[in-house]
Amino acid sequence: MKNSLKYGILIGVISGIWILIMHYSGVFAEYSDEGYNVSWLEYASVLIPATGLYLGIKNYRDHILTDRMEFFEGLSEGFKILIIGGISAALFAAIYIQISSYLENIDFMYRIGAAVLIGILFNLVISLILMNKQKHL
Repeated sequence: MKNSLKYGILIGVISGIWILIMHYSGVFAEYSDEGYNVSWLEYASVLIPATGLYLGIKNYRDHILTDRMEFFEGLSEGFKILIIGGISAALFAAIYIQISSYLENIDFMYRIGAAVLIGILFNLVISLILMNKQKHL
């Protein structure tokens, strides 16, 4: 649990810092008749959970499981990391929404749904890449 807490909080804090960077650089999705216009900086934010998950699952495999990890062990550790990271990022985002007057018209539900889907996909892929004990696939 210590590993998932460490890397989950790391993902949440870096995601919070990323929200501030996007705010102060003036980058937000704007809604038009054609849908949301999303900047490349918002797509770059996908690297935060991918990197955090990779480092967390790799650390779990190398140091806690002593270099032998099944797919489902990596998957469960990845979900723990994602849950803790999601909660900490959501707390930061909730505080940020309360203090920012600009965000009155921005809907965050599509971002939350996309983040959950991307996190699950990254977890599956990273667990497959890092597994090396193929007893249960």
